[in-house]
Amino acid sequence: MKIAEILFDSAYLVAVLTMGFILLMRSNGREQVRLFGIMALILGFGDSFHLVPRIYALSTDGLQNHRAALGFGTFVASISMTIFYVILYHIAKIRYSLKDGFLTLLVYGLASIRILLCLCPDNNWTSEDPSYSWEIYRNIPFLMLGIVIIILFWMEARKNKDRVLRWMWLAIVLSFAFYIPVVIWSRSIPSIGVLMIPKTIAYVWMVVMGMNLLKSETRFEKEERKGAI
Repeated sequence: MKIAEILFDSAYLVAVLTMGFILLMRSNGREQVRLFGIMALILGFGDSFHLVPRIYALSTDGLQNHRAALGFGTFVASISMTIFYVILYHIAKIRYSLKDGFLTLLVYGLASIRILLCLCPDNNWTSEDPSYSWEIYRNIPFLMLGIVIIILFWMEARKNKDRVLRWMWLAIVLSFAFYIPVVIWSRSIPSIGVLMIPKTIAYVWMVVMGMNLLKSETRFEKEERKGAI
């Protein structure tokens, strides 16, 4: 199981960071593609703070001897994941030409509350026994932020007949569906932590949609050039 987890975590980081660099380097002024690239890199680099120490711990003397590093990594990943969804909101805002100022205020408000809760010392991120109560507290605005983004993509993708990002809402639903049980029950049922694997796959799916967007826009530009000739 240790070898399998090491291989999975390593493959995930390599895949997400590679796609992020590709999206960023090939964006060529396409704002949505560029944002997808930034989003993927934030996801990969943020998760690396948690996964690299985890890979090292699993490869050497065990997780119990690296609690501080793993806790700090989880803190960084929590912040980066929040930023991930804010960027995803901006992708939707550009793609669907949204003008709703209240929605922007809501997204930034929830993200700010989430980050402030993560910064609170009472989380005890690096201790042997991080606060369970604060883990619940900080994930409430995070879940609310996710619900806002889910509804947004579900409504706008249908309304705009967006074939490229039509399943973004489902990927986000799945990510939270696998993540929330881990938050609530992982301390009493450690084996439930395995749900983090499909949760991670859901995030990879989101980035893959960004790659599909790049292909779609590249193909469209080629067809436009052919038409101009």
